[in-house]
Amino acid sequence: MDVGATKDMGKMLGGDEEKDPDAAKKEEERQEALRQEEEERKAKYAKMEAEREAMRQGIRDKYGIKKKEEREAEAQAAMEANSEGSLTRPKKAIPPGCGDEPEEEDESILDTVIKYLPGPLQDMFKK
Repeated sequence: MDVGATKDMGKMLGGDEEKDPDAAKKEEERQEALRQEEEERKAKYAKMEAEREAMRQGIRDKYGIKKKEEREAEAQAAMEANSEGSLTRPKKAIPPGCGDEPEEEDESILDTVIKYLPGPLQDMFKK
């Protein structure tokens, strides 16, 4: 029997493999290179975003446009100023059709269910 064949079978079954003595060092160097590339990529995109934001701010200043956060902060401050003297929270607008008509309490749940039953069963419950 060939000794090399049993070695290959051992590798396939998850046995000990012949390890490259520099494999750990090479893997560490590869991981470090990947980490460095990722940092460079993040720095590049952060720089590009800073340039874009500077351009956006120039446009906002030129046309008198406020950032979304500034508008929200001003709206919140206005709401607080309106309700400053009030002890209750500000009223919310009631959508049309909600609470306009009086509720009908005359009809019970049983009557509602009976309406949806077939004819002969309705007659049986009405008696």
